[in-house]
Amino acid sequence: MGDYNRVCGFMVVFLLLTCTVGEDPYRFYNWNVTYGDIYPLGVKQQGILINGQFPGPQIESVTNDNLIVNVFNSLDEPFLISWNGVQQRRNSWQDGVYGTNCPITPGGNFTYVIQVKDQIGSYFYFPSLAFHKAAGGYGGFRILSRSVIPVPFSPPAADFTILAGDWYTKNHTDLRAILDGGSDLPFPDGLLINGRGANGYTFTVDQGKTYRFRISNVGLKTSINFRIQGHKLQLVEVEGTHTLQNTYDSLDIHLGQSYSVLVTADQPAQNYYIVASTRFTSQVLTTTAIFHYSNSAGSVSGPPPGGPTTQVDWSLEQARSIRRNLSASGPRPNPQGSYHYGMINTTRTIRLANSAPIINGKQRYAVNSVSFTPADTPLKLADYFKISGVFSPGSIPDSPTGGGGYLQTSVMAADFRGYAEIVFENQADILQSWHIDGHNFFIVGMDGGQWTPASRLSYNLRDTISRCTVQVYPRSWSAVYVPLDNVGMWNVRSEDWARQYLGQQFYLRVFSPANSWRDEYPIPSNAILCGRAVGHRTQA
Repeated sequence: MGDYNRVCGFMVVFLLLTCTVGEDPYRFYNWNVTYGDIYPLGVKQQGILINGQFPGPQIESVTNDNLIVNVFNSLDEPFLISWNGVQQRRNSWQDGVYGTNCPITPGGNFTYVIQVKDQIGSYFYFPSLAFHKAAGGYGGFRILSRSVIPVPFSPPAADFTILAGDWYTKNHTDLRAILDGGSDLPFPDGLLINGRGANGYTFTVDQGKTYRFRISNVGLKTSINFRIQGHKLQLVEVEGTHTLQNTYDSLDIHLGQSYSVLVTADQPAQNYYIVASTRFTSQVLTTTAIFHYSNSAGSVSGPPPGGPTTQVDWSLEQARSIRRNLSASGPRPNPQGSYHYGMINTTRTIRLANSAPIINGKQRYAVNSVSFTPADTPLKLADYFKISGVFSPGSIPDSPTGGGGYLQTSVMAADFRGYAEIVFENQADILQSWHIDGHNFFIVGMDGGQWTPASRLSYNLRDTISRCTVQVYPRSWSAVYVPLDNVGMWNVRSEDWARQYLGQQFYLRVFSPANSWRDEYPIPSNAILCGRAVGHRTQA
């Protein structure tokens, strides 16, 4: 009863605010997180469900909406949800990773208060702790443009979400035990589309109409290639940025990435395969869904169409072809091209190299030789309450050291309103995928070999894409420009979930000395306190 009363009181406060000051609209969600039996690859296993669903409920929102998401944890272990690509402007308190939030204890609840400020686009949410992502608990998250903002394409007949990615039939606790024991994960058992295996999901379309598909790679380990048999994919948006509307036969979608395409049902009325297959793997996994014409009585026939497998150059050229639509409006009415990112002087260069050291006899992964280990207290709480001994800003170097790997709660200091050049360097034989919470960045360059200052001569400083997740090809580099315009404690991580779990991540502390609500919201009154933060007080 106490939890219920607190939640009701929380809701009343926000309803009063809405009515009295005319804020942007509020949307309310109540989620109950439970275990449940699922059979995505035909094998019974324990999944994580939200309101009994796998994948979880879709979040629908419009730019600047306020989302009140009350999460009840009915699992037997602590739980958090994070929001991939949602920037949490001035509000890393809601980011839902262990560096910012105490976990929701079993039987407890936490109410996230999220404003999708100045954002549009296609994203997803996922469970961020304890390898829960391998059991489900993820769902789609879309942010529509306000009605007064022009969108550079006609409204589609329908808007579909596809959550695709690799999957294991082992329980997430078994996978976690493999990693904790010092080994890497085996190859995945299959691929899923919206929580189902081959031909398990059907999208029904009317002949002659155009549809929007928002596709996210929610997997743990592999890139995928996405295609629809006999149909073209017209790219229109990538993680909140409207793109030049190039047409592709298929798209590579790397871990953690999201794309929006328009597909016109312009073929003879029958059923067609929607296909996802793994990229850059010696064994190719494939799964399918059905693109069903409503006036067709037939079924799919023949094998699914093949796609690219290990070709890196093909993928690199496709990535370079994805450009920003300079004349289209983003979340605001001004054109996306009005922000001249290439004419701003960078204030700092950060080079990040991934590695795979053995530390204390166990496999770990590292950034600039530092393998992240969680502290006993969320870093954001330690920072706010000035609790010493939890972390030190500057505990990860700005450049590769070439030394052996070591364990550290790694936090990099950054100045608010800085403009950083970050170079991701990958000398491994596998593709890397990197994500930065709280920010979008401009992908100014990517190429094979070793990055040097001379590589800047090849940068695209006019119309590159802005997004929050970037791939780094094997033995290659990718360079991004990042406006450090969001105060907070932000996770920088590998989207390869085993690598993230075993240390290939760190936190970026974007700091403003002003201590002003203009720069950052205060700690929420409902913040959960744990570790050395227990006994401190949040705001009244």
